[in-house]
Amino acid sequence: MSKGLTPRLNMTIIFSALVLAGCASTRTEGDVMVDVKAAEATLAEFQKDPQMVWLRQNMKNAKAVLVSPYIFKAGFVWGASGGRAIVLAPGAGNRPWNGPAFYTLATASFGFQAGAQSSEVVAMFMTDKAMNSLLSTSVKLGADLSYALGPVGGSVAAPVVGDVVVFVRSKGLYGGANLDGTLITIDEKGNRAFYGRDVTPTDILIKGVMPSASSIDYAIPMTSLMSTQK
Repeated sequence: MSKGLTPRLNMTIIFSALVLAGCASTRTEGDVMVDVKAAEATLAEFQKDPQMVWLRQNMKNAKAVLVSPYIFKAGFVWGASGGRAIVLAPGAGNRPWNGPAFYTLATASFGFQAGAQSSEVVAMFMTDKAMNSLLSTSVKLGADLSYALGPVGGSVAAPVVGDVVVFVRSKGLYGGANLDGTLITIDEKGNRAFYGRDVTPTDILIKGVMPSASSIDYAIPMTSLMSTQK
């Protein structure tokens, strides 16, 4: 490894450790319900935006959809950013979408719009490989999975190729972003808080386990919003 890459790698490791340390703290049911409502609002905005033609047309083809309503730039670490996300996956047959499952995101450089301190993300996992990766402890974009930036606007001339297709919005504007090295990690504390017991992404996204009674009113609107795209 060259010396020129070492500081950047160190920043990635440091920031990832900080984000994961935050996940180790106790998360309450109220905390994760706030995340679900924020993700629901973000997804609704993306779906209704007239520029998101490709997203609406291809949502039904996704193996899973990740929504992060806030990825923050951390000023105390050069270039670093991170946040929380929820994931939904279509149920078998005519069943509604399963989820949400909770994850965290961490990266050394997310590629924010100039002057922006946070971004919203909707990522569509389009292949079996991509879906299976969400069931493992963690996965890294650009290394474990290929990704493409989602097209914004009208007709798309060329096929969009990638395990994951990502749409990013900063300061109300859609744009490109450097996602290489973005680490997606299971938020076990978040899943436990929402479902009231220890559950895995396989339990949530594949088997379709239900949340705790007090959380179900938060899960139903989110999955219903997804079901309108099937």
